[in-house]
Amino acid sequence: MKYIVSACLAGRPCRYDGGHCLEVRIAELVRRGKAIPVCPEVLSGLSVPREPCEIQRCEDLPLTIISRSGHDFSAAYYAGANRTLLIAEKNSITRAILKTQSPSCGFGVVYDGTFSGKLVPGNGITAGLLHTRGVRIFTEKNLPPELG
Repeated sequence: MKYIVSACLAGRPCRYDGGHCLEVRIAELVRRGKAIPVCPEVLSGLSVPREPCEIQRCEDLPLTIISRSGHDFSAAYYAGANRTLLIAEKNSITRAILKTQSPSCGFGVVYDGTFSGKLVPGNGITAGLLHTRGVRIFTEKNLPPELG
């Protein structure tokens, strides 16, 4: 079984701050060819480092992604999500391990859009899209049982 994984979890320095969130078990999956690392934000053309963004809470869809300075990055986030979905479909991938709380990859909880550190229920743009297309989503805090 092959996974899509958040590239930052595989040790790639692609986070908004130029860092990574290395999870050794996920990096090992990539090393063994059992996972494809992706960063939807980088796939969309955003730079590293980049201004932090959060999902602005609103009732309407699509969701809006706003930077700390108030710029709308929604188009880039949706483009990265669609590119990630294409990679998953091209490789017949049905499972993903994604970075928690991210406006792209967060699954179950994300930041509330106020840049205050408060978490709310919800999914990042990429995680939500993959989930609606039948991809089973895990996070580094909820790994698949075989990685336990």
